[in-house]
Amino acid sequence: MRYFNNPEAMLRLILAMQDGFAATLTIFFATLIFSIPLGMVLALLRMNKSRVVSMPVALYILVMRGTPLMLQLFAIYFAIPMFLGLNLDRMAATILAFSLNYAAYFAEIFRGGMMSIPVGQHEACQVLGFTKLQAFFHVVLPQVCKRVLLPVSNEVITLVKDTSLANIIAVSELFRAAKNEASRTASIEPLFVAGLFYLAMNGVVTLVFSYLTKRFDYYKD
Repeated sequence: MRYFNNPEAMLRLILAMQDGFAATLTIFFATLIFSIPLGMVLALLRMNKSRVVSMPVALYILVMRGTPLMLQLFAIYFAIPMFLGLNLDRMAATILAFSLNYAAYFAEIFRGGMMSIPVGQHEACQVLGFTKLQAFFHVVLPQVCKRVLLPVSNEVITLVKDTSLANIIAVSELFRAAKNEASRTASIEPLFVAGLFYLAMNGVVTLVFSYLTKRFDYYKD
């Protein structure tokens, strides 16, 4: 054992991987910041009664959910400069690809949550004189948030693991840093250490969503 029975070597390994871990956190948080609001907008557009609005959104969701994220990373990093003449650095391309991909998944989750709200609640809001925006933010959205917490948590946990895909376009994230150390030392132990980092991140995600579930518990179905 090169690392697990050598605290000094383990500390050097962790220090060598810290920049990669920071990049992984950047991808993770940036994706959530952009994809969740975009997913909500896409869900509302998908539910629009006009097919001119809803069908292009449905096609977008189908493409993003029906093709591998790895392919989307390649397409955005290599195709955008080729066809649009816009040069994206690796991190920007990664965040864009992840955000567009996860927004499609969140859109369907949010749409399912909004469709589960009884029509009578919308009618009651109209009777009480609420505008559509007031009804959405004060009545519908809190209930939707509670109902979608579990599927959203599943996607967030998947996102933690999917950040490792960024290494295919040479983003120096956690998994790539671990692979570099594994190659340098001819040991697979850095890959297991990276696995512990991902496990710790998902442990934190699980705790956060458990807390949110308790906070929303007063919205009884």
